[in-house]
Amino acid sequence: MASYPTGFGLIETTRFDVSSALDSFLDKWRERWPEWAFVERFVDEADRDRSVAWFALLQEFDDMLNASGDTTPQDAKLAWWGEELRSWDAQRSRHPLGRVLEPVRAPWPQLADALPGLIDARDRPADAAQARKALAQYAAAVAAVEAAMFNSKPSPAAAEAVVTQMLALRVQEQAAALPQSFSNEMEWDKALQAGWPSRVAGPRPRRVYAVLARGRQQARIRGGEYQPSPAGLLWRSWWAARG
Repeated sequence: MASYPTGFGLIETTRFDVSSALDSFLDKWRERWPEWAFVERFVDEADRDRSVAWFALLQEFDDMLNASGDTTPQDAKLAWWGEELRSWDAQRSRHPLGRVLEPVRAPWPQLADALPGLIDARDRPADAAQARKALAQYAAAVAAVEAAMFNSKPSPAAAEAVVTQMLALRVQEQAAALPQSFSNEMEWDKALQAGWPSRVAGPRPRRVYAVLARGRQQARIRGGEYQPSPAGLLWRSWWAARG
């Protein structure tokens, strides 16, 4: 038997239910990022399932970061996830995503310790520096896990890449994410784009994922609908994957 969170509680599930729940989490992320189906070929085959599970987990945290109004349910989930991540260090997962991620010997407690910072990071920042600082501890923990998960070297540049991608995607979801020193989202998008290289630091899955996120932001700056050509998407992803 295994259990995973739904609402504020836990429910007992059969092994079949856990498999179905895992698929639902993975499919939810794939639905948000259908481009991944074109570019995942540039990720090592052994890392593909783990990459989707990892990014699906990060999406859950992004959604909690971008919550508005009464955030009590999201705050409770973050607290639950802190306990869950610490249990992964002892290989005692309860969440379906743990079936894929828990076997990785990664600094899960570091990520757990960083989760409460997402609550404070919901506040509207004064400027770009404050926006980045609010997510710095969390991004460093994400980069540390990715380095362990995908056998790469952790670096401050990899953490900066995580922050930039989070900020670019966050402003789409939550208007309060716009720093007070910027007059509109377009100005903020351009500032982020200026410091966002086409090939970021970090392991290959992160570099490929960043290409997709950066492409969406470029479309917003151009003011058009995001409709990437398969050829262009493949070229940019191949180039980023080369490292």
